[in-house]
Amino acid sequence: MLANYLIGLREGLEAALIVSILVAYLVKTDRRHLLRPVWAGVALALLVSLAFGALLTYGPRGLTFRAQELIGGSLSIIAVGFVTWMVFWMAGAARGLSGQLRGRVDAAAEGRPWSLVVVAVLAVGREGLETALFLWAATQAGTDAAVVGAPAPTWQPLLGAGLGILTAVVVGWLLYRGAVTINLSVFFTWTGAFLVVVAAGVLSYGVHDLQEAGVLPGLNTLAFDVSDVIEPGAWYAVVLKGVFNFSPATTVLEAVAWVLYLVPTMTLFLRSVRRRDAGGPPARPPVPAAPAASAS
Repeated sequence: MLANYLIGLREGLEAALIVSILVAYLVKTDRRHLLRPVWAGVALALLVSLAFGALLTYGPRGLTFRAQELIGGSLSIIAVGFVTWMVFWMAGAARGLSGQLRGRVDAAAEGRPWSLVVVAVLAVGREGLETALFLWAATQAGTDAAVVGAPAPTWQPLLGAGLGILTAVVVGWLLYRGAVTINLSVFFTWTGAFLVVVAAGVLSYGVHDLQEAGVLPGLNTLAFDVSDVIEPGAWYAVVLKGVFNFSPATTVLEAVAWVLYLVPTMTLFLRSVRRRDAGGPPARPPVPAAPAASAS
């Protein structure tokens, strides 16, 4: 639940900032009549993201166990790839995000109204699809009885994700109104590091799925088994599972994948953040120059 809350908060705040930039720029340039297509694009992007999440959840049902594990493992690894790319992209390109979006809005405003719908769909939809895929993968990893040692309800991680997204919407609105200030560079650095840790656990889970599907070997070759020591329902088991996606019985291949992903990825991420911070003036957060006026 904790991991999904932070995923929802981080990804939701990215989407909220993008919407804030689009709305604030149109309001500031006195083009409020173009807000309707932007909101239409945002609504369409949300619907597509929800439909994608439903497809991931209900689509594989009815398939054989092997097919479900194969699809689940493959999508988990794809989700890790998307999130890793997003974390590094946000660390390096955040300061130019506002200018890029404003340029797209200006170009679209000169064309037909649906052009702004497309801009909003692409800008928000990318975040939505990415969030749906990673939340699905994290939820699968956190509720799989074969991994956690006991059946776990799916509503808990989904509730965590929903609360995280709701928090992001509130924070995004407060930022837009100028009611709060946040050092977004620090926020995205810490949450980016956290997502790398979560992604390592999702990758390990994906490997486990592919082992169960018979695609990868070593399902019964365990690196360690502490099932007798760590009770599935204990508080520390919940913390380990929520933060590190820890499985009491981990195969050698899962452990190798976890370490080989986490160590180099975290090292490269921290180095990129250090280079960014040492390479010039403090990073300008991608927050819109929000007017105090209403954007409705």
